[in-house]
Amino acid sequence: MLDIPVSPAVREPVDARPRAPSLGEHRAVWQAAFARVRAETEARAAPLAAEDQIVQSMPDASPTKWHRAHVTWFFEQFLLAPHAKGYEIFDARFPFLFNSYYVAAGPRHARPQRGLITRPNGADVAAYRAHVDRAVARLIETVPAVDAPRVFEILEIGLHHEQQHQELLLTDILHAFAQNPTDPVYDPDWRVPPAAQQPHGFVDMPAGIHAIGHEGEGFCFDNETPRHDELIGRLRIARHLVSNAEWLEFIAAGGYATPSLWLSDGWAAVQAEGWQAPGYWRKAGGDWQVMTLAGLRPVDPAAPVMHVSYYEADAFARFAGKHLPSEAEWEVAARAGLLADAFGIVWQWTRSAYLPYPGYRAIEGALGEYNGKFMVNQMVLRGSSLATPDGHARMSYRNFFYPAARWQFSGLRLVEFI
Repeated sequence: MLDIPVSPAVREPVDARPRAPSLGEHRAVWQAAFARVRAETEARAAPLAAEDQIVQSMPDASPTKWHRAHVTWFFEQFLLAPHAKGYEIFDARFPFLFNSYYVAAGPRHARPQRGLITRPNGADVAAYRAHVDRAVARLIETVPAVDAPRVFEILEIGLHHEQQHQELLLTDILHAFAQNPTDPVYDPDWRVPPAAQQPHGFVDMPAGIHAIGHEGEGFCFDNETPRHDELIGRLRIARHLVSNAEWLEFIAAGGYATPSLWLSDGWAAVQAEGWQAPGYWRKAGGDWQVMTLAGLRPVDPAAPVMHVSYYEADAFARFAGKHLPSEAEWEVAARAGLLADAFGIVWQWTRSAYLPYPGYRAIEGALGEYNGKFMVNQMVLRGSSLATPDGHARMSYRNFFYPAARWQFSGLRLVEFI
């Protein structure tokens, strides 16, 4: 919004009220935000060779080159084509190649075949990004005041969309590198942040009716709304994330070989995939090691466990005699300041299915396909991870993946009912 209203409760003289930012100030803010986010994508891609950027190691992952082009197509499709007068599409072939799942935006290349797109090459994608960057910068600078609110709204969605793909860029290249017997290194300085120095154990939740969902005037995706009431029962939530040490106990106790701990679909996944440990773990000389973005490293018992599926998280909770929190319980606890490491290490599985909030309505048009049509057969994760870009975490953020997925930086914390 360009106008910042002042609450009627304010009794200060008019000349003492905060001045609404001018259109010129808004232009400067959005220019800086756009440049910052676009530069972050390129910084994350910079350590990768051209060969690294075209690999697609599984259908759920995408090549780095595709990520860089897709987020650029998003701005071209939803911002420039409708709102930049006289804008010319960079290459008529690109919408088909770099659309993802927006059916209303036209036909698209099959997702599992993205790794086959060796042409356009990396230089072509770089030129595409530069072309769109110039056009977006020009639009921000020249958009008329009457059109600016809508243009800046779409621009903001596009920036958050690109940040999502910045995280996927890292998770996808880690999966690709984990298939390589030479154990490639993406960043030799990559480290898991140390766990917070807070007491472990469980803390009482504030029982009762609590509002969850997005509040305030800041950005959110449509699936974080509407804000609504949820009943929180009497329970205690873990301050800490489940650690590798605790997971090693689960392995030693035969957790991956005990059918009674697993949901039926989860046990089928264990059998079909041969799971014996979290994703990227492997035995070497009797010790567990894990593939990371810094290459192969010993498993640190003190670090939070990561790269576990919902099925594994649920089985571990049953092994521990506990439960996973619902997403409402997680959000209420986070807002109350009860959780250590809620953000910035691992996304945390909840026991909540990814469903619409009461009264949810997707936004109109092709952008309405962004979240709503995926509200089935997936589970919600909360928080953020060490791969999440700065400024992209919120209390109300709802991440979601299929329950077998474990290539993400996903972990868990537990609750116990009283």
